[in-house]
Amino acid sequence: MRTLRTVRVTRYVTPLREGGSLPAIVEADDDGLYVLKFRGAGQGPRALIAELVAGEIARTLQLPVPELVFADLDPDLARTEPDPEIFALIKASGGLNLALDYLPGAVMFDPLVNKPAADFASHVVWFDGFVTNVDRTARNPNLLVWHRRVWLIDHGASLYFHHTPDWIDGPDRAADPFALIKDHVMRHRATRLEAIDEAMAAALGRDAIAEIVGLIPDVWLRDAAAGADIEQIREAYRGYLRRRLETPRRFVEEAVRVR
Repeated sequence: MRTLRTVRVTRYVTPLREGGSLPAIVEADDDGLYVLKFRGAGQGPRALIAELVAGEIARTLQLPVPELVFADLDPDLARTEPDPEIFALIKASGGLNLALDYLPGAVMFDPLVNKPAADFASHVVWFDGFVTNVDRTARNPNLLVWHRRVWLIDHGASLYFHHTPDWIDGPDRAADPFALIKDHVMRHRATRLEAIDEAMAAALGRDAIAEIVGLIPDVWLRDAAAGADIEQIREAYRGYLRRRLETPRRFVEEAVRVR
């Protein structure tokens, strides 16, 4: 079974103000440094669910993503924080949050300098189309270069279907072609989409999707859709992702069309 480690946050180090949700570098009880995504931030637990699900899908597809861990946060850590915005954020995020392994010395991906191979670019574009990731543009690529390798980060804006009011039992959005792929930072280099499509879809079988969705903590699901049955919410995620893999995969067709 797929599992995630759980760490306990012991020290708030510094905010990362370039992130819209004000993530932070924190230290944990394993002496590691992590980028913490707060449950109490603007998009709430749905952003953490998207970060978790998309990140583990990327890992399943053998794309480089920092390790994801559950992060237990004591709201009492806010007592020495002089910034009122950060104080409120820590207070509102007590309990289980999500964190990514911090990559020290990593630099931001520059599309004018970094020229990924067509195969890698195609894998990234396919993945972002599948999870409807709107945050991989030239202006905001959410890619880091670390040890000469490109790493994918920040997937909290993915799976935007779950921000609509009737997302659990409303109209089926799984066949969405994801028109915003036209803004993808790597779309022009993704020349092998047709060649990799079948293998990518095959890597995400029913068991893999069930295991990934099974990682979502119940408390996040309750907060994301108050009043709904936990298993019904989980099945909404499983069903959406499985239907998105069915042929014809319109998100792949759209990525090829705008390439």
